[in-house]
Amino acid sequence: MKSPLDSAALNAALEDVHRAGLPGLFAEVRDGDQVWRGAAGVADVATGRPVTADMRHRVGSITKTFTAAAVLQQVESGQIGLDTPIGRYLPKLVPGERGDAITVRMLINHTSGLAEYLPYAYPSLKAFPVAADTRPQSLDDHRHTRFDPAELIEMGVTAPAVGTPGGTPGVYSNTNYLLLAQLLEEVSGTTAELCITRNVIEHAGLRDTGFPAGPYVEGPHSQLYEAWFGMIDPPRDYSVFDMSYAGPSASLISTVTDLNRFFGMLLAGEIVSPSSLAQMQRTVPVVSQEGKTIDYGLGLYPMEGPGQGIFWGHGGTVWGGGALAMTRADGKRQMAVAVNLQRWNGFDSSGKPQPHPIDDALAALYRVAMYR
Repeated sequence: MKSPLDSAALNAALEDVHRAGLPGLFAEVRDGDQVWRGAAGVADVATGRPVTADMRHRVGSITKTFTAAAVLQQVESGQIGLDTPIGRYLPKLVPGERGDAITVRMLINHTSGLAEYLPYAYPSLKAFPVAADTRPQSLDDHRHTRFDPAELIEMGVTAPAVGTPGGTPGVYSNTNYLLLAQLLEEVSGTTAELCITRNVIEHAGLRDTGFPAGPYVEGPHSQLYEAWFGMIDPPRDYSVFDMSYAGPSASLISTVTDLNRFFGMLLAGEIVSPSSLAQMQRTVPVVSQEGKTIDYGLGLYPMEGPGQGIFWGHGGTVWGGGALAMTRADGKRQMAVAVNLQRWNGFDSSGKPQPHPIDDALAALYRVAMYR
């Protein structure tokens, strides 16, 4: 049977992203039983060590889909009420009227109105991430800082609200998912990481996915290079970093193969029930950290392609790395991509990120991967 995947075009598109300025990237594309994997560029700019498609990688906020799935499993078992106020579960963390007004659903879909804690934990970032007056100094200051999640949550809860509970558009905030992690701990009697590992990661049979035990990525991996909008030149390696600043909102390590397997199973109703999946696919407008308004569900968001229907998935970034995973609604065509450079766009005179050839090259790769 001839593969519907154009390997030559995919390899060329991957190389084009590398030539546009990305040190290294790797990907897996699936169409039914057909699988293509590819890699281009280097995992270490100093040694020239190449990236390979089986490398483990920090996948950032793709972690949120795993966390949302774990919460919905608890909803199915009756341990959590999706529209129950978070104050009933965590009155000390979200006290008073806000605890009564913010529901579990609002945390998962970012309509709680709770502010992002990162600018308070990393003071030099200010209005993370798109702001010309941010500075990357905090990344070095906190490379090995072990944050207490309750303290991070307090930073977000006590900061000025970014909206009213349930109001739209919502504002994307990691504070929401740190609270969901505490909720999982409250109802499961174990850590959120262990709950997610047992009920989601192991349930899906993901062999190379897990939460980091320390600041290192175990197993074959790439270095992670942060440019911070051109302020770090040359880009600096942040692959060794204490991920307690993100926890179950963005600290997961995975592979492109595991990501495709997970999202394929999720969209097939094999991680959560079909009714829970339907809840995950109910979207509301949310302002992303890049300042764009997107449709966001419960740890999932849609992306529409010309003539190819809707893809569901999630993207994520950490300091120096990023990933994107998308699966067509019918589960047949899938893509997962990992990159080892972040914030390559410089700012223009008005303080807005400028277009970069990497952006166009990645968009071309996505078109070849998902729509050809």
